[in-house]
Amino acid sequence: MKVTVKVPATTANLGPGFDCLGMALPIYNTITIEETVLPGTGVEINVFADSDIVEQSSLEHIPLDNNSIVYKAVELLYNMIGQSPAELRINIHSNIPVARGLGSSSSVIVGALFAANELLGRPADELALLSIACEIEGHPDNITPAIVGGLVISSQEDDGSVVYRKLDWPEEWAVTVCIPDFELSTDIARSVLPAEVPMADAVFNAKRLAMFVQAVHTKDSELMKLALQDKLHQPYRMKLVPGLNSIIDNLKHFDNVLGCVLSGAGSSILIISEKNNIEKIRSVVKDSWADQNIKCEIRTLSIENHGAQIITNED
Repeated sequence: MKVTVKVPATTANLGPGFDCLGMALPIYNTITIEETVLPGTGVEINVFADSDIVEQSSLEHIPLDNNSIVYKAVELLYNMIGQSPAELRINIHSNIPVARGLGSSSSVIVGALFAANELLGRPADELALLSIACEIEGHPDNITPAIVGGLVISSQEDDGSVVYRKLDWPEEWAVTVCIPDFELSTDIARSVLPAEVPMADAVFNAKRLAMFVQAVHTKDSELMKLALQDKLHQPYRMKLVPGLNSIIDNLKHFDNVLGCVLSGAGSSILIISEKNNIEKIRSVVKDSWADQNIKCEIRTLSIENHGAQIITNED
């Protein structure tokens, strides 16, 4: 039996929503799990670059043994029903750039879980899959939209369960994803964050997150300009993304730009705007990064309202 799952990229945080806001985007990884017939072969994992913006060299450091997050996801699901993974071949076709803040790790965790769950006869429901995936990833902001699609606010509770609600993203607003040609690992991006923050900064973000939800609900562009500000993670990570300060400063002159934020932990950035002057926005980013000798791929995308989907199931 062979199952293939398509999983979207995700962007997390969206300014003030540190570790709780995430959005699915129409860039996809596909994960295929196949039961093999040769006894004793164990679990074989292969990773392939399927996009010009995914370099095969960027995939070489990904573990392909029992230390792989893909293997751990499959193992946790099998263990849940009292089994161990046997003879499986797992092929990952990567279109989501690695270490760019676009949820590449979440996508393969989710894809592996969905495919394995299908192989096993669907013993796990959505909430169980969310819980297992977050146990591996550590937070739900990318995992949840990868599973359910759309714009999602989510929380991983003390018992490991995940509570989420989807928000309707205004069609009037464009999302432009700017992907530089350098990686930024989540571990490094988290290492620069302080263990504690001032109460004033926590209150600032609580206000901005409330504004974000209301701005999305009412399609209030002026409120969104305030809502996308952050004091919990972006000020500490700015130094890890060369040219980001100048991009933000240059975009302040555009009335249609609602905000410029890091995508997840970076290195990609996300520009939220009204749907005019998109080419000028793209030019500002390209020119600003060119001054830092940084090349980039820029895509203006719609929101992917569907999460992980099984695209083939062959007996």
